[in-house]
Amino acid sequence: MYIPKFDLEDEEECQIKAVMYTGEIEQYADKLKLLHTYLISTAKVKVSPTSYGKPIHKLYWILDKETVIEQIKPSHAVEKPLPLPTKLNITTFDRIPHLMVDSTAEIDILAIVLRCGPQKIAGRSHHRCREITLCDNQKNQFLFTLWEDFGEIEGHQIASQMATAADLLVVLGRSIGISTYHGLSLQTRYNSTVRVNPNYPQAVTLMNWY
Repeated sequence: MYIPKFDLEDEEECQIKAVMYTGEIEQYADKLKLLHTYLISTAKVKVSPTSYGKPIHKLYWILDKETVIEQIKPSHAVEKPLPLPTKLNITTFDRIPHLMVDSTAEIDILAIVLRCGPQKIAGRSHHRCREITLCDNQKNQFLFTLWEDFGEIEGHQIASQMATAADLLVVLGRSIGISTYHGLSLQTRYNSTVRVNPNYPQAVTLMNWY
């Protein structure tokens, strides 16, 4: 059985391996050409196996009889910009004390950064972290701990921008944990994401309020 493999590249320059099996080779043989752009729908996406070493591609697509492939004609016309994202499921700071603060609680937050502390080593475990102080539009404040890489990457970005920018920063945190250690506070987890000055109208509204 012959399995052809080829690389796909999205507009963020992320390469993904695509795979076709015997029955689909003839179906798509004339449709896929080098350096052309396609809209591919209903392809199956799987994580590349790591049993035999580190793969070049993290993901691969399987093109089968259900896959729809449409070629996008090249155009130099100016396209209309996509609308700004608006959907956010934010937990307000006044609700945090009333939430279940067990080990599984996770929330999304949007707040202004008031202060950003230096990188430091915390506790007996010697984990790296950086503490920042957040404020919402009701003047509620929370300490937010950025652990490990969050402190080095996003924390460094926040500290650098606060040192040079005239305006304060807005932070969007997703899958943020709630901690009761030495009082109620917030902290990053392994699956958290932190974005600085996110492109949401809610962030602009928060900054205008401040």
